[in-house]
Amino acid sequence: MRVLKRMAAIGLACVLPQLAQSEPQCRQALALGLDISGSVDSHEYRLQLDGLAAALQSPVVMERLLASSETIIELSIFEWSGPGNQRMLRDWTALTSETVISDIANGLRQTTRVPADPSTGLGRAMLFGAELLSQRPDCWSHSLDLSGDGQSNSGTRPQDVHQDPRLRNIVINALVVGASVPGKDLISYFEAYVLHGFGSFTMQADSFDEFEAAMIKKILRETQGVMVSEATPALHHADQ
Repeated sequence: MRVLKRMAAIGLACVLPQLAQSEPQCRQALALGLDISGSVDSHEYRLQLDGLAAALQSPVVMERLLASSETIIELSIFEWSGPGNQRMLRDWTALTSETVISDIANGLRQTTRVPADPSTGLGRAMLFGAELLSQRPDCWSHSLDLSGDGQSNSGTRPQDVHQDPRLRNIVINALVVGASVPGKDLISYFEAYVLHGFGSFTMQADSFDEFEAAMIKKILRETQGVMVSEATPALHHADQ
């Protein structure tokens, strides 16, 4: 009997490392922040949430998000306006199947707007996203995707938070909504004050009607990294 127990223990000791190695690793933590400041009316609010939902369920996006079952992407979504207004729409979720992604999309379609500070606190939105990403330290890369249709006008200025240690190793990209007009070049503003980290970029939609198409392009660009090999985790930690 003792021999059998010992053999079972040895067998379990051999199997456990293999089970541990089979656990999927997080290749990217992606936080999406949606602008719901006063410049976004109720119709545009709906276009934004429904556009993101449709983008997530786009076949090409689904294929990219689910490209590897061994190295997954984790997603969270929040909306923001003034410095004291950030609301989680979806907490961190591992994107492991089409069913999971569809559940996120359906949740967005069922979300209704709640009253919020109408001002635009971009600096605080950047820090909120960074704090959110800090909850996923084991992910190999960390990206914050902020949509916006105007310049910051309340709270900490975005240009004043770039040296904040919470933004270390985080890439901040932007989806700018609204055509640039004389005296209001939103692309230049976001590029100068909001973008952060190596490879950061802006995507533009002339209006919220184009939000879905722009979000599809943006997610594809943000997640276009080469599928990693088994050696990548070791290289990743060695670089830190």
